[in-house]
Amino acid sequence: MELFQAIANMTAASFAQHMVNGISLGSLYALIAIGYTMVYGILLMINFAHADIVMMACYFAFFGITAFHIPWYLTFIGTIIATALLGVTIERSAYRPLRDAPKNSVLISAIGASFLLENLANYIFSGRPMNFPEIPFLSSIITVGSIKIQAICLFIPVVTVICLCILLHIVNHTKTGMAMRAVSKDYEIARVMGVNIDNIISITFAIGSALAAVGAIMWGIRYPGITPYLGVMPGLKCFIAAVVGGIGNIKGAVIGGFILGMGEILIVAFFPQFSGYRDAFAFIVLILILFYKPTGLLGEKTTEKV
Repeated sequence: MELFQAIANMTAASFAQHMVNGISLGSLYALIAIGYTMVYGILLMINFAHADIVMMACYFAFFGITAFHIPWYLTFIGTIIATALLGVTIERSAYRPLRDAPKNSVLISAIGASFLLENLANYIFSGRPMNFPEIPFLSSIITVGSIKIQAICLFIPVVTVICLCILLHIVNHTKTGMAMRAVSKDYEIARVMGVNIDNIISITFAIGSALAAVGAIMWGIRYPGITPYLGVMPGLKCFIAAVVGGIGNIKGAVIGGFILGMGEILIVAFFPQFSGYRDAFAFIVLILILFYKPTGLLGEKTTEKV
């Protein structure tokens, strides 16, 4: 009854406002979740440092604009490239030496890489919160009737769709994508067939980190506060989004991201008294998915690679 009353009291303009915010947040979750799902799809491991790569991308963009006074559009391009290189560096230093080690060793290395990035950022950039520089073009307010929308909220879903289309084209219609799919199906057979495993895994990390950088830039514009622990909660939610959609499935990660983003915003819209518990929504969804469909919405049953 409470839900129906909340819907009845909500105006069309207010509902449209919440829908735009939900789609915007879901798009951000989707972009970051893709990085988790790509790495898992190939290596069957969770890259726990992915959330901190998002945080580092925010700092790259922040200092590029404020300290080096590089134009924002060049800074964003440089941030994407630098973040992709950071992802490859982490893969080569923390994961590649353990390629044939037990899964637990790789998991511990991933957690160690995450803590290293957080503490390194805390040491270099200090723990003082910093405000992401304002980009007038993206921070402006667009008024449509009685709805006021920040331009970045409209920009985020468009960028997400473009990035998703490019990624699906790479995965489904290029030789590199074919090699990625081969490695994800059978690691050893792909090696025997002449696929350069190390290069394919590095490319996977580079693409996932580049998408994380795009998400980080838009996250910084939408939610300007930057700290060394910026990526912790978004990272957890994006990991949950990947699991909800079916980890290892790119489209599933996008669907999971939208489910979490829309759910969070609509819970606050319909039940304002529970706004302090919005973060709990992601974990409730995770529990329900693991209980009723452990492989995720688009996931398939797989056997673990030995």
